[in-house]
Amino acid sequence: MKIGQIKELLDAELLCGEEYLDHDVFSACCSDMMSDVLAYVKDQGVLLTGLVNPQVIRTADMMDMVCIVFVRSKVPTEEMVALAKEFGIVVMKSRYRAYEACGHLYTAGLVPAPEEK
Repeated sequence: MKIGQIKELLDAELLCGEEYLDHDVFSACCSDMMSDVLAYVKDQGVLLTGLVNPQVIRTADMMDMVCIVFVRSKVPTEEMVALAKEFGIVVMKSRYRAYEACGHLYTAGLVPAPEEK
């Protein structure tokens, strides 16, 4: 799925990364706990979260994620957006709650990465 399709599906406002909207992503995860993202998330291209904290951007960068969607109309700070630009991460915000946003993406074919055994 293209990042631009995610923007459309979630009726999201693009905050940075317009040049990456044509990039493909194959999986997503949703969490407000960055420790869980670090511990359990592998090969996810998109992070959906309601947590507005610079650690979200840093965590996404560490995990090679290419897109962050802030749910519940949460607005990241200008510093967070600048950091995301530096790392080449697309940042969007959506009015949908996390559960709804995940449902829209899952229904459209974006799935979690397979669990490691």
